[in-house]
Amino acid sequence: MVGSTYGVKIMKVCVLASGSKGNVTYVETNQHKLLLDIGTNVKYIKEKLLELEVLIDDIDMVFISHIHDDHIKALEQFIKKYHAKVYMTRGMIDELPAEHKIKTYDNLVLYDDDIYVDTLKVEVIKTSHDTKDSKGFILSECGKSVVYLTDTGYLNQKYFPKLRDKSVYLFESNHDIEMLINGSYPKWLKSRVVGPYGHLSNKDASLYLAKLVGVDTKKIILMHLSEHNNTPEAAMDTIHGIFKEYNVDFDDIKCASQKEKSEVITL
Repeated sequence: MVGSTYGVKIMKVCVLASGSKGNVTYVETNQHKLLLDIGTNVKYIKEKLLELEVLIDDIDMVFISHIHDDHIKALEQFIKKYHAKVYMTRGMIDELPAEHKIKTYDNLVLYDDDIYVDTLKVEVIKTSHDTKDSKGFILSECGKSVVYLTDTGYLNQKYFPKLRDKSVYLFESNHDIEMLINGSYPKWLKSRVVGPYGHLSNKDASLYLAKLVGVDTKKIILMHLSEHNNTPEAAMDTIHGIFKEYNVDFDDIKCASQKEKSEVITL
């Protein structure tokens, strides 16, 4: 059972789905049960939460990273049907496509800066993706921390001090460069993926993580692996190779899946 007791200071993390067909991550803090992105259908979210013995009605907060369908598929239903506070920026709302257009609801919360809810701090990181407004998050509570960073062409070095030595990294490792170059994507799409508003390659992600992991880091989960231009083996080989090259002694690394939830990480 995932459920926690408020008096016990814990944080739990489980990636429910990650990839181009849908992204959802569950985080449980001392007082809250929340989701990072809701990019699958509600039925899938309910099923995966039930596997954790969590009801969808237990979710009290949702944080949206950006407006692409694989991150907001269930947005309209969450806004209209459930009581969870849904955190979005004004830029995200302005960019919503017609099928996701929403009016003002009591559970919609606009954010522009870091978010504080009880003892939970959510630091907002600006990412670089082909949307009007895209964000990553650092969730911190009681000395435990989770970095959620996906769908970005690069990572601005000004954020490195904030991102160093966190407990868990949920970090995009989208494509293998050689697989992408030699793959079937049209030229324009290849250019988009590798461009400054695209996605992190295995190599880029590994180089960033080599600079960020520290003595308090417990787990890395590589996120948003491309179905066509990557494999878990390629992503793992790359990060292990780069960590060895840079003398980074850390190997508790997994790849998130599109169809299966990850292990539950307890901090």
